[in-house]
Amino acid sequence: MSTASDAFRRLHAPGELLVLPNAWDAASARLIEDCGAPAIATTSAGVAWALGHPDGNALPPDVLAPAVAAIARVIRVPLSVDVEAGYSDDPSRVATLVAAVREAGGAGINLEDGAGTPDLLCAKIAAVKRAVGDDVFVNARTDVYLRSLVPPAEAVAATIERGRRYLAAGADGLFVPYVKTPADMRAIADAIAPAPLNVMAVPALADAAALRNAGVRRLSAGSALASAALGAVRRLATAFLADGRSDPLFVEPVAYGAMNALLSR
Repeated sequence: MSTASDAFRRLHAPGELLVLPNAWDAASARLIEDCGAPAIATTSAGVAWALGHPDGNALPPDVLAPAVAAIARVIRVPLSVDVEAGYSDDPSRVATLVAAVREAGGAGINLEDGAGTPDLLCAKIAAVKRAVGDDVFVNARTDVYLRSLVPPAEAVAATIERGRRYLAAGADGLFVPYVKTPADMRAIADAIAPAPLNVMAVPALADAAALRNAGVRRLSAGSALASAALGAVRRLATAFLADGRSDPLFVEPVAYGAMNALLSR
């Protein structure tokens, strides 16, 4: 029987580019699905903010699975969940969390090294795979570029070294946020093949066709959509508080009835 993780895995086929707009709650996920997204990913920042917590591995892990279940209930496409660094340095606890995310409806996860060591992420990936097998697509994220962990001239080599270790530990793909040049992407993609390379939207990033030509097979919006939505709220609320004018609030809304209908199926 085909599972959600199987369907999600097929979206990473060689020569294809899976574009993933990241959602932060059930309403945003359902709206993004209605826009034609073949899968939904969560943004850890957006989910944390929506639940009243800062981003950065600070979310209480027991609130994640219910948030995932709320999103999974309203969508029909595969759902990938950003679990940051697993909210623990204990691989067994990370594996337990990922199992709960799977039960809640997650078909994939992002699991990052962040400020931790490659050894630690390898141990977490191995524990997750022992717990859930191939029922969850594990996208290992390395923050070599994002955190400037090495000098720029060493970033490609360091990313490849970490990526190969994470894949050997059982990861299904590699996520490299803040890699920006097609040349770097191509070098990394070739080195980790046949596993897919995932990059993140950043200002001035190449378009989808150029990314595909560079070997990228997944493009994530990250926290950009959630940040943009909150930026619009701040802009509109500031103006409304200043002058009380109502018209700007109705310039580009998702209609009340339309949103209700999306969540009523």
